Amino acid sequence: MSASETPTRGYTQDKAAYARRLKRIEGQVRGVQRMIDEDTYCIDVLTQISAIQSALKSVSLGLMEEHLGHCVKHAVEAAHDSGDPSDMDAKLAEANAAIARLVKS
Repeated sequence: MSASETPTRGYTQDKAAYARRLKRIEGQVRGVQRMIDEDTYCIDVLTQISAIQSALKSVSLGLMEEHLGHCVKHAVEAAHDSGDPSDMDAKLAEANAAIARLVKS
């Protein structure tokens, strides 16, 4: 891969959709900031924060699905072809750690 090439990630084909979703979440966060500035009722602020957390979790799960279906899958295929499981083991450990972080949050 040359220096000018960008590596393909699992989410690359859906990058625009992820960007739109994150922009929407960014707007929600700005809305919560505005609610705080305007002394909005606590429960209403908490409801919006819950919606933001749910939206972020949805993005996270989508990215995890893309990672498993692209990056981990390719590592498994490469390990099968080469007989060297080290990259596959690293990708699986990486995915397990990411899942553990998602479950904790």
